[in-house]
Amino acid sequence: MYEYYIDIIFKMLYNKPMEIITKNIEETYNLAEKIAENLSGGEILLLNGDLGAGKTTFTKGLAKALNVDDIITSPTFTIMKEYEGRLNLYHFDMYRIGDADEVYELGFDDYLYDSNGVAVIEWNKFDSFETDKVFTLNFYRIDDSTRRIEVDDRLINR
Repeated sequence: MYEYYIDIIFKMLYNKPMEIITKNIEETYNLAEKIAENLSGGEILLLNGDLGAGKTTFTKGLAKALNVDDIITSPTFTIMKEYEGRLNLYHFDMYRIGDADEVYELGFDDYLYDSNGVAVIEWNKFDSFETDKVFTLNFYRIDDSTRRIEVDDRLINR
């Protein structure tokens, strides 16, 4: 029981997000590139934020940094899009999904744990994951071009 509370306290003290301000798309891409340099496969990135906060823009930058040649679009109506690059990129948009059970029923959960890939999930509905390689990024729209992005510092300092 005490181990549970020690783990929570440790996470509160040491897993505080790093706050980064980007003033344009290029700076958001640069952040995504920095994060991509630290990805080795099997990571799950949870992107939180309102519509227009920069989640898909970040994913485009991440794809570019992973040497994905395809044009990245939001998978709002397809739920998941797969792209090949240095690491496979699995881009999920769960906005129209009721709950994680729908994703399991479609079999998309198989993509979450690919050791040669990275899963990016917008509008996450999963309660838990079978890995400790889960990282959260929170996006906030400041104005038309400026974003405040809270990044799990383990993505930057690896």
